[in-house]
Amino acid sequence: MASIAPQSPESTDSAPQRQEPFLRIQSVMVYVRNLDRSLAFYLDLLEFQIVFDGRSRPGEPGQPWVVVSPPDGTANLTLIVPRTDTEQFKQIGRASHVTFVTEDVLAKFREWSKRGVHFLSNPRLRRFKHALQLKPPLGNDAGASSDHAPPIWGAVFSRFRDPDGNTFSLVSFDEVTHAVEEQRRAVAERLEAERRAAQELEIAQQVQSRLFPQTLPRLRTLEYAGVCHQARQVGGDYYDFLDLGGERLGLVVGDISGKGIAAALLMANLQANLRSQSAVAIDHPQRFLCSVNQLFCQNTSGGSFATLFFAEYDDAARRLRYINCGHLCALLLRADDSLERLGSTATILGAFKEWDCEVEESQLFPGDTLALYTDGITEAFSPHREEFGEDRLVEALRRHRFLPPCELLTAVVGEVRRHSPHEQHDDITLIVAKCLPV
Repeated sequence: MASIAPQSPESTDSAPQRQEPFLRIQSVMVYVRNLDRSLAFYLDLLEFQIVFDGRSRPGEPGQPWVVVSPPDGTANLTLIVPRTDTEQFKQIGRASHVTFVTEDVLAKFREWSKRGVHFLSNPRLRRFKHALQLKPPLGNDAGASSDHAPPIWGAVFSRFRDPDGNTFSLVSFDEVTHAVEEQRRAVAERLEAERRAAQELEIAQQVQSRLFPQTLPRLRTLEYAGVCHQARQVGGDYYDFLDLGGERLGLVVGDISGKGIAAALLMANLQANLRSQSAVAIDHPQRFLCSVNQLFCQNTSGGSFATLFFAEYDDAARRLRYINCGHLCALLLRADDSLERLGSTATILGAFKEWDCEVEESQLFPGDTLALYTDGITEAFSPHREEFGEDRLVEALRRHRFLPPCELLTAVVGEVRRHSPHEQHDDITLIVAKCLPV
């Protein structure tokens, strides 16, 4: 719904761009004699919809009124039944000075006429010259306006009545039609772009899921499992199990800076570097990660980095050698319920070309449980903004330590989700490994 005078393209383009408070037409009052009859007209014939029903309840004083709106309208009509002794009652049956704009008056005319809407005339085409000029010509352009004819815009007009005789205008302007076509084209292009983006994300999710371990090397003294629940379709958390040969297993957990597609690409790059260089890990874990850091630096832009925990487990000796690259402390829960934290031995990967690390060792015994995780677990917030934290994680591991690794993962992640029941904001990644009895 709009005023009868259209806004020209020149006036739109010439208007200064200002940040102003939101402003729109809320409603125009139309006085009617019978609300039920009027609603049947506006809802059934014109296919308007009720925005607000203000009809008085039995025993309540006041004039009954209902607000209706066209399907694509931003302004409303407030239908009011005035008292018979008021000036408003005398306005019923007159021109409402309300104009409805459509892209195709003829189509709307035919549609509404078939439903019983009474039009005062068939649609008519009018052409207008307008010389609207909001700013004077500049410099050498002073004579330009006299060299060209004023712009011409066209409009199709018709008028119709409601059951009370109130008359309304129905018009279409060239500018409106073109604007609607452009808007529909833009919406179609946006929807197509969103569809393609969603399809590409789905493919990326499938590809990334294949980067996580698909098979688990079998060991005699260690039972283990891992899981990653991504906050988005793709993410930057990474875990892996590397078969290093010689009855050695590499356990890896990493967290890439950032989120979404960018983090997922860096995650894939880090995984490729680790797997391609893992042949030297068994004999030279320090040189192995120095090489990984160098490759990661070469393939990332400034500001991108990863935290990483790498552990090499010797199945025969039950020995764990590890390098913690700025990652959260791994938790080693002993069979006697004591706790050891395997802290940082190096800085983050990808931030410094000159990089080195230290290798630490820890002996595992039957009944010990090792947990590697990312901050999506410990930084999961409750509705009261309380973190899940390391203490809750340790207690959850203690409660469920006698479960097999897969069930232990499910139980711990379940506690995290119950603590943080709202939308997940970060990837949740966890590895648990249990040292088996002799």
